[in-house]
Amino acid sequence: RELGKPGALYVFVNGGPVSHYNMPDDPAAQGASVFINELIPHIDKTYRTIASREHRGIEGFSQGGRGTMRLSLRHADLFLSSAPGGGGYETERKISESGGYESEKLKFARGDNVYDLARDYAQRRKQASVPAIKLQLHVGTKGFNYENNLAYMEYLDSLAIPYAKVIVPEAPHSASKIYHEAARQLVDFHLTNFGQ
Repeated sequence: RELGKPGALYVFVNGGPVSHYNMPDDPAAQGASVFINELIPHIDKTYRTIASREHRGIEGFSQGGRGTMRLSLRHADLFLSSAPGGGGYETERKISESGGYESEKLKFARGDNVYDLARDYAQRRKQASVPAIKLQLHVGTKGFNYENNLAYMEYLDSLAIPYAKVIVPEAPHSASKIYHEAARQLVDFHLTNFGQ
């Protein structure tokens, strides 16, 4: 932190058994609820934060990118700034189309995926019942899910959900490689949002 400039607190979390998702049939796998109902209040109580959505962001990569998108769409009242990276959006589409199933053994609650949540968020935005989230999706062009990230961006376009994007040429599915090339852009996105 530079003298005279506001600081930012980054918290890196382990998402639990199934990242930041609640599994309807597994009481031990309630990562979303733990994140929202326990971790955020703990951070705000323990550290000198500005405990408001206008000063809170969320970011994740890969499975964490999926979780970031789910949590920010569902909890627009908690997050102003959201930067999901390299999310497995093809898997999310399949979950939407199968009534919650990612596989035979992995089932989410119906509607708990980034496709259904985006549609719901867009509808709530039209009714002005939820504040706008500032989104910035990031992905590398050599990532195995690059194309499905582009397809999800097109889906957001179809719902008129605005977002920024950072596409890192030649970067594989690797948060460290993307941060190596675009860290300043990713961090500045949040800081700019918080400064508005």
